[in-house]
Amino acid sequence: MLKILFYFRKHLVLNITIAMVLGLAVGNFWEAQFLQNLILPLTILMIYPMMVTLNIKSVFSGCSYRVQLISQLINFIFIPITAYFLGKVFFINQPLTAVGLFLIALLPTSGMTISWTGFAKGNVPVAIKMTIIGLVLGGIATPIYIQLFMGEVVSISFGKVLQQVLIIIFIPMILGFLTQTFLIKRYGLKQFQTEIKPIFPSVATLGVVAIIFVAMVLKSKSILQNPQTILNMILPLLLFYGISFGIVSLIGKFFFNREDAIAMVYGTVIRNLSLALAIAVVAFGKQGLEIALIVAVAYVIQAQAAASYLRIANRVFGEPALQAAGD
Repeated sequence: MLKILFYFRKHLVLNITIAMVLGLAVGNFWEAQFLQNLILPLTILMIYPMMVTLNIKSVFSGCSYRVQLISQLINFIFIPITAYFLGKVFFINQPLTAVGLFLIALLPTSGMTISWTGFAKGNVPVAIKMTIIGLVLGGIATPIYIQLFMGEVVSISFGKVLQQVLIIIFIPMILGFLTQTFLIKRYGLKQFQTEIKPIFPSVATLGVVAIIFVAMVLKSKSILQNPQTILNMILPLLLFYGISFGIVSLIGKFFFNREDAIAMVYGTVIRNLSLALAIAVVAFGKQGLEIALIVAVAYVIQAQAAASYLRIANRVFGEPALQAAGD
C-alpha cells in the first residue's frame, strides 16, 4: 500500500493526466452523478494529511521579516492582479474559468514550495515560514477577494465562502496540528520525521488524483462537446506562470541574497492548487466543477514550470556558496 501511495506522489503529473482522461471516458459512457457525494470526503482526504506535516511552531522562530513581507505583498497584490487581468483578457466569455484562475492566485505555497526550495539549495526555513504564513493569509483573504473582484460572476455570499474556507483550511489545520503533536509524543520526533511524516503527502496526492477524476466525470459531456475548453486554458496559464517567475526572479536577484531569493520565488509563484481545487468543488456547488477545470490543468503546468525553473535557478542567481568555492 505504501508503495502505491509513494508511486502516486512521485508520478503526480502523469497520474493527474490519466485521471483526467479516464474521467472523461467514464463520464461519457456512464451516468455517474452519484460521485458528487464523494467530493467532501475526498476533499478531507486531500487537505487534512497536508496539514499534519506543517511545522506551525516554526513561524514563531526568528526569520527575515523583509523577505516575508515582500513575498506576501507579491502573493496578495501582484499575483492576484496578474490573474485578474489575464482572466479579463482570455476568459471574457468564460467567467467561471476566470474565477478559477483568480482562485489559484489567492492561495500561495504548498508542501512542494519547501521541496523545490530545497532542491534548488534555497533557504528552506524561510520557505517553511512562507508556506504557513501564506496559508493563513490566503484563508483570510480568499472570501474577501472573491466577493470584491468576482461577486458579480459567482452567485455565492461572502459568508458561504468564509464558512467553507474555515472548513477546508482552518479546521484541518487545527486537527493536523493536534495529530502531529500526538504522533510526536507517541513515537518521538525522529520516527515521526523519518517514517511517519513522509506518508501523509502521498495520501493527500491520492485525494488530489481522485477528486480530479470525479470532477472530470461530472463535466465530461460538456467538455467532450467542446474540447477547445481545456486547450483555451493552456496559454493563459503559461503566461500566468511565466510572468510570475520572471517578475519575482528580478525582485529576488536585485534585492535579496541567493538563498532567500529562491525561497521567495517558490514561495510566491507556486500556488496551493489542492486548496484551490477543494474550495472550488466544495464552496461553489455546481459552478465549482467548471471552476475546478482550470485548477486541474494548472497542476500539470505548475509542476513542469517548477521543474524547468530548477534547471535555470543557478544561472539566474548564481551557484550555491559552497559550489562556488569549489566544494
